[in-house]
Amino acid sequence: MPLTLTRPDLQRSANFIAGQWQPAVGALLAVTDPATGEVITQVPDSGAAEALAAVDAAHAAFPAWRKLPAKQRAAILKRWNDLVLTHQDDLGKLISREQGKPLAEGKGEVSYAASYIEWFAEEATRMNGELIPAPVPGRRMFAIKEPVGVVAAITPWNFPAAMIARKIAPALAAGCTVVCKPAEDTPLTSLALVLLAHEAGVPPGVLNIVTASREKTPEVVDVWLDDTRVRKITFTGSTPVGKHLARRSADTLKKLSLELGGNAPFIVFEDADLDAAVDGLMAAKFRNGGQTCVCPNRVFVHTRVHDAFAAKLAERVAALKVGPASDAASQIGPMINTRAVEKIERHVQDALAKGATLLTGGRRLPELGATYYAPTVLLNADASMACAGEETFGPVAPLTRFTDEAEVIAAANDTPFGLAAYFYSNDLRRVWRVAEALESGIVGINEGALAAEAAPFGGVKESGYGREGSTHGLDDYLHTKYLCQGLLD
Repeated sequence: MPLTLTRPDLQRSANFIAGQWQPAVGALLAVTDPATGEVITQVPDSGAAEALAAVDAAHAAFPAWRKLPAKQRAAILKRWNDLVLTHQDDLGKLISREQGKPLAEGKGEVSYAASYIEWFAEEATRMNGELIPAPVPGRRMFAIKEPVGVVAAITPWNFPAAMIARKIAPALAAGCTVVCKPAEDTPLTSLALVLLAHEAGVPPGVLNIVTASREKTPEVVDVWLDDTRVRKITFTGSTPVGKHLARRSADTLKKLSLELGGNAPFIVFEDADLDAAVDGLMAAKFRNGGQTCVCPNRVFVHTRVHDAFAAKLAERVAALKVGPASDAASQIGPMINTRAVEKIERHVQDALAKGATLLTGGRRLPELGATYYAPTVLLNADASMACAGEETFGPVAPLTRFTDEAEVIAAANDTPFGLAAYFYSNDLRRVWRVAEALESGIVGINEGALAAEAAPFGGVKESGYGREGSTHGLDDYLHTKYLCQGLLD
């Protein structure tokens, strides 16, 4: 199945600054297909000059964009949404080609990304303020919402369309302008989305994107951190990088939205519907090959149902079809790069050395290529293993037995992270007890698919702060201004 585009010009290889495509003036960054290692194209390996030019453009465009009536901004976003859906097949192919996920997942991600654009197009017209009852005669008191200003968005590689949409759509809806650096592994989808936004009518300078390698990224981002004109940073990625951004933002007191690392627990109680729980774990754990921040990383199963659950899960996991996106039957694609495979392999070997048992998988698949790893189920996992303390970010499900509710809640919360958590139970009283006890920003209750544009997405503890999606996602791009008018009597 070829992954060729019906509209080839969607594949761009230049920065987009001030409404113009600007080819590299220096070094180039190769974008490769993780399934084959083939170079797809080369994009600019940008540095400080390009980063500064993007801020200059965004700052210059901000006054006019913020004054544009919300209804007109909404109309532009709706046109962008329509164009994204019109080109869903091509965008899905771009995602699958540069990120590796199966084509059905790539197209599904495009639909998911569009849902955020549509949602925030509608939210743009709902930035309502407040009329506050005055405590004395002759005074009127108001609270209004205003855009924060220039926003710097730094996006990850695992969802190159959804993460762009989830950050840029609310920024534009709020009246902010944007500078963006997509992940070095997956810039092509982001560039295509920016092209479509430009075609939808986003004015020059309102949305700017620069590409850079992992090595040059600090040079780009440091420009934005130091520039007082950049008033907000929105970042999805690792907790160490998020902490660095928070520290460096302190000098200019930028507003921050940080969606960082996770270590999600998945709990199966003895009264759970086991078939539903297996379905939920398959959806949550193996989507995108396990390369999502809300993937269950630790699976706790009550001892009474452990063996039955493990057998059902292993049967489903062993049947997963691994292969490139060019194979329509593929359910698990390649990992993003060989570093990812090496981490998965290290976690599995560490677990086996410390007493875990391999139920299925547990090996590389060199017959497919250097970036493939077999979907894996491990038994007898415990907290001493690397897979319990670090995000594996791959298709590995380590199972741990438990016997007591309080015990498993304590184990689930025994992590510095708090992004997502899942549990399955048919006991209504337990449902509310456990949902409230779990220390995470998102809880799936008898459900493995959590994300939706209308829901607030984000974590607690070292998984970050701020929310994406929902009305709360728009608030993160707004300031509240208090107005007090006197002499009215």
